Amino acid sequence: MLKKLAVAGFVIVTFIMYSLHQRNEGSQAAQKVPKNQTNTSQTTAPSSSAITPASSAANYKDGSYTGKSSDAFYGFVQVRATITSGKLTDITVLDYPQDRDTSIQINDSALPQLKQEAIQAQAAQVDGISGATDTSRAFTESLGDALAQAAA
Repeated sequence: MLKKLAVAGFVIVTFIMYSLHQRNEGSQAAQKVPKNQTNTSQTTAPSSSAITPASSAANYKDGSYTGKSSDAFYGFVQVRATITSGKLTDITVLDYPQDRDTSIQINDSALPQLKQEAIQAQAAQVDGISGATDTSRAFTESLGDALAQAAA
């Protein structure tokens, strides 16, 4: 009986330690991205998501609009949308989780894809990036807020 309790205790402690390690290091898989590349100008991997074609009805007020800061679990994502001639022409990522190597790798890969898809779709409603679910959700929330401000 004592032996069973000792084994059960060992399994529980091991599981807790593993869980804490995964939470601290991040458990999402990501493609390794060289650190000398930035998050706003690269495209590192083909997108695994479909894009809704840009709507001809998309008409925004020209200017730059900063979206709210949205929680991405390991940090916050905040973007600024630039509107030119009534169209979404650029997205600048102002903040993103970058205090862990795993977060940097995930975001350096996912954010350029999300940016490209949103500009092509002329909307914040883009499919999430596999392996970057929290970042994808926070990106669309922040961009959606910025585009709501720009709505004509």
